[in-house]
Amino acid sequence: MGKWVYTFGDGKAEGDAKQRDLLGGKGANLAEMASLGLPVPPGMTITTEVCTYFYEHGESYPPELEGQVNDALDLIAASTGRSFGDAKMPLLVSVRSGARISMPGMMDTVLNLGLNDTTVEALAENAGDERFAVDSYRRFIQMYSDVVLGVPMRLFDEHLEALKETRAVELDTELTAADWRELIETYKSLVAKETGKPFPQEPKDQLWGAIGAVFGSWRNDRAITYRRLHQIPERWGTAVTVQAMVFGNMGDTSATGVAFTRNPSTGEKALYGEFLINAQGEDVVAGIRTPQDITEAARKAAGSERPSMEKALPEAFAEFKAVCDKLEAHYRDVQDLEFTIERNKLWMLQTRAGKRTAKAALKIAVDMVDEGIISKDEAVKRIEPASLDQLLHPTIDPTAKKELFAKALPASPGAAAGEIVFSSEEAERLASAGKPAILCRIETSPEDISGMHAAQGIFTTRGGMTSHAAVVARGMGKPCVSGAGTVRINYAAGTMTAGDTTLKAGDFVTIDGATGEVLVGEVAMLKPELSGDFQRIMAWADAARRMKVRTNADTPHDARTAREFGAEGIGLCRTEHMFFDPARINAMREMILADDTAGRRAALDKLLPMQREDFTQLFEIMAGLPVTIRLLDPPLHEFIPHGEEEIKEVAAALGVDPDKLRNRARALAEFNPMLGHRGCRLAVSYPEIAEMQSRAIFEAAIAAAQKTGSPVVPEVMVPLVGLASELEFVKKRIDATAKAVSEETGQTFTYQVGTMVELPRAALNADRIATSAEFFSFGTNDLTQTTFGISRDDAGVFLGSYLREAIIDVDPFVSIDVDGVGALVKIAAEKGRQTRPDIKLGICGEHGGDPASIAFCETVGLDYVSCSPFRVPIARLAAAQAALG
Repeated sequence: MGKWVYTFGDGKAEGDAKQRDLLGGKGANLAEMASLGLPVPPGMTITTEVCTYFYEHGESYPPELEGQVNDALDLIAASTGRSFGDAKMPLLVSVRSGARISMPGMMDTVLNLGLNDTTVEALAENAGDERFAVDSYRRFIQMYSDVVLGVPMRLFDEHLEALKETRAVELDTELTAADWRELIETYKSLVAKETGKPFPQEPKDQLWGAIGAVFGSWRNDRAITYRRLHQIPERWGTAVTVQAMVFGNMGDTSATGVAFTRNPSTGEKALYGEFLINAQGEDVVAGIRTPQDITEAARKAAGSERPSMEKALPEAFAEFKAVCDKLEAHYRDVQDLEFTIERNKLWMLQTRAGKRTAKAALKIAVDMVDEGIISKDEAVKRIEPASLDQLLHPTIDPTAKKELFAKALPASPGAAAGEIVFSSEEAERLASAGKPAILCRIETSPEDISGMHAAQGIFTTRGGMTSHAAVVARGMGKPCVSGAGTVRINYAAGTMTAGDTTLKAGDFVTIDGATGEVLVGEVAMLKPELSGDFQRIMAWADAARRMKVRTNADTPHDARTAREFGAEGIGLCRTEHMFFDPARINAMREMILADDTAGRRAALDKLLPMQREDFTQLFEIMAGLPVTIRLLDPPLHEFIPHGEEEIKEVAAALGVDPDKLRNRARALAEFNPMLGHRGCRLAVSYPEIAEMQSRAIFEAAIAAAQKTGSPVVPEVMVPLVGLASELEFVKKRIDATAKAVSEETGQTFTYQVGTMVELPRAALNADRIATSAEFFSFGTNDLTQTTFGISRDDAGVFLGSYLREAIIDVDPFVSIDVDGVGALVKIAAEKGRQTRPDIKLGICGEHGGDPASIAFCETVGLDYVSCSPFRVPIARLAAAQAALG
């Protein structure tokens, strides 16, 4: 028989803090507090394994569960001297969720369970307070009906507000016992009307209804969304904690509150929190009444005239302060606490690691090192790498007023404000005039690259977290909100509409890439500060990590930004982005339209000095650090216009017949360009392209070395290799070009040739490819696409349902698929080292900035990860955590 229920209370517990996976965070911490001898109301935790069983067996329970719950209720009854459903000494309980990772506000809670028309009278007599008892009963009916019976909370609130208006009072606490009794009858009539059944009176039925509702809330929409955003697997499930009620609404000597042992916004070492006298827990967070400050210092700082807990309930405050100190010392971390005071008696209802801002997290970690509480390595491990995004980009001022236009996916962090523009050309026009723009598109394509670069931020109505807009925006360090399906963009009218609100080109909007919000108008922002605590943590991280951290950078601006953030080289320079510049794209189009090799070489000769200058700047900025430059990768059709008007304009600019351009576009069209004429296949068909790019690289390396005095060792990367013979073919051209440049200039230089491993065949044949390749860079964006047979641009249509149905735990384009893609990376690494023991191994896909993927890279022993400039600090911290284990 399985053990499905664990009890706690009276200074002992069947579980402990190490059993989070089984008991959930709440259950594990309640057990730990009970074992520490802290005042914890007795209770039980129904394990996460029951949640799994519940969903795998048609929302039913293990046959032993009911008996184990009844036994636990008997223990709670023995501890409290009250029995569940007893007409004279009734036991009331709370029923709460408890996932292994805190999901605040995402799932459901029921308080005061066990009250009915009979037990409410016993509660009134035992407490000597009729008003308290009927207040608790009306709360229970309201909460239970909403959570379990599906009667919307607003219907109850409407009746409550109407009663307060009738009685001419503002606060709930001004209503009398008679008022509450009248409202209870109104509530029961409402339930009967809405459900067709009377409000349940049997406590056992109430209990099982609440347990089922809490398990059911694991799959409510807000919990699903929260799990997706925080990469919490569906299969983890939630535990349910059933605990004896204690009451903060028993008069002026009772209260309830929440507190942090340190300030979660600033990190200041000071008790931080709020409480309410004569209230229950939901009152504090619901905003029905204005909470009071816990400490006198906080009250004075806030300029409040309402008494602090320190003054109003001094004995309970002193005990609470001691408990806070004990729990922070025990867990060696900031604690988020929930408590109730029942007639001057303190009860602890919850403790957990406090959620905090990135700024506060850094200060707290550094302070705790200075206080001797934790080590430097522990401080590094304490910081959530992804949270550093809050520090690296401008953020919305939390005190600013906001008018929401739309909410979608937070695709790239940071905040930006500007005029709405619907085309790249308009974004560039505004940028040249020194005006900020937000590029608003249904979806972006490679042709939008110049407009994306010119804009302050990007907004799309289609695409997910790994869409073209999201990936490019993150690479540029620009905020992006994507996938706003409720917004309609009309390019012809120059408008975008959400609900009843329509905005037009030229209107100001602010986008928040951290929350996915699009706000009307220009909203005030805060600039990042990267000093002090941040610098100390990063120095400790750099000392701990093994892997190097490079950046994906295509422009001098990207390279400088990455260097400021601590990048140790460039792991991916995508040369095609350089060709989309308006001053260069026509030369690229001339090359594509050329009828023979001579024509192509003539057009490429125009591009050579441009590429050389690009590479020279990158080499100078990196000052001797490694720079990996990928040869041309995308199919040529991406450089050719397809719309009739644009074809005519480009043909006129190039001085060619529009039919020639039209026919060339038709000839280059492919059913699936992702799998077509691109990557090294272009270099095989048109070796002159690879030769021009190699020449530009080598001439730039010589120029940069002469200017900086630092030796430059460029790494030339051949993309999409699947056959060893493909790389051999291209490498011969690269080597011949290097020899020619050396003879022409009289300069010797060192370089490496390698490949981007992005095809399963390349991984499986890595030993053969390594005979020519001096390095492998895993392009996991394409390796994920080719392994799964999924287009990342189209996957948003169905991956959402895969996540909801727990077919996958995480989007494979966000975090590396260890079992499939990861297995290929391991195979390629092992085979590559067999042939070339000193082969350099790195990763340059979007996964290079994902902490979970970086942890995987450490297990494979990769030499470096490469990511977008604004993710470099995140990667540095994640690499340190991976090395520390």
